[in-house]
Amino acid sequence: MKVDKMSRHPREYSKAGVYHVMLRGNERKNIIIDHYDKEKFINTIFKVKKNNVFKLYAYCIMSNHVHLIIKEEKEQISDIMKKIAVSYAYYFNCKYKRVGHVFQDRFKSEAIENEAYLLSVIRYVHNNPEKAEICRKETYSWSSYHNYVEISAKKAILPEVKEILELFSDDKIKGVQEFIHFSNEKDKKNFLELDEKKKLEVNEGNVKEYINGYLKLKNLRKEDLNKKEYKRQREDLIKQLIRKSSLSKRRIAFFSGTNREIVRKMSVEPSP
Repeated sequence: MKVDKMSRHPREYSKAGVYHVMLRGNERKNIIIDHYDKEKFINTIFKVKKNNVFKLYAYCIMSNHVHLIIKEEKEQISDIMKKIAVSYAYYFNCKYKRVGHVFQDRFKSEAIENEAYLLSVIRYVHNNPEKAEICRKETYSWSSYHNYVEISAKKAILPEVKEILELFSDDKIKGVQEFIHFSNEKDKKNFLELDEKKKLEVNEGNVKEYINGYLKLKNLRKEDLNKKEYKRQREDLIKQLIRKSSLSKRRIAFFSGTNREIVRKMSVEPSP
């Protein structure tokens, strides 16, 4: 049996050549700190993809891990992932003036052998920001979901999107509508995930995105957080930031636009 170069044990190979791949930070650390890093990672994927090296059905860029759904074309999955990881690691180490491994040495993957499972995994990947309680998939800028639902998007559309939408309907508009409906259904399977139950870490790089996602979910503006009638929502947000981040009370107050004394009082309240 052929053994993947980047794994310690034989990897399950797909007869269809399609894989759901997860690449995560070494020692479970964040390896995508700000939106420039997210843009760089996406550009790196497309640079390696150039000249039809592989097909890309979906992606989602998170803070400490990345999900990709790839179909082998001209190169094998191990070589594809090695090129992506090496290129981004070089950028990351240069930018943050560090040395050493950026990614965990073993990327995780699962084989996809049929269309039904492929569609379910695409849905799972796009729903990652919601599962991590960042924001709804519609408002998350760092996944391929927009490539599927924004028919008139000016940015380059993934050619593979057409292939997937046609599984729903030959009519483009109807295909998008059916895709959106399917994407909002609940997953009934357990897909490739992080081994640990670690919560998302909110940091300086993603705290604004986290707060904006929360406000959109609650249909609020930032200035509403200081209004008496939205006290419950304000406290809920602050509790989430205290629980999920290592930000100082001063920084939490700054980013949420609330009084530092409010944050201080809530940080010493006993957990229910």
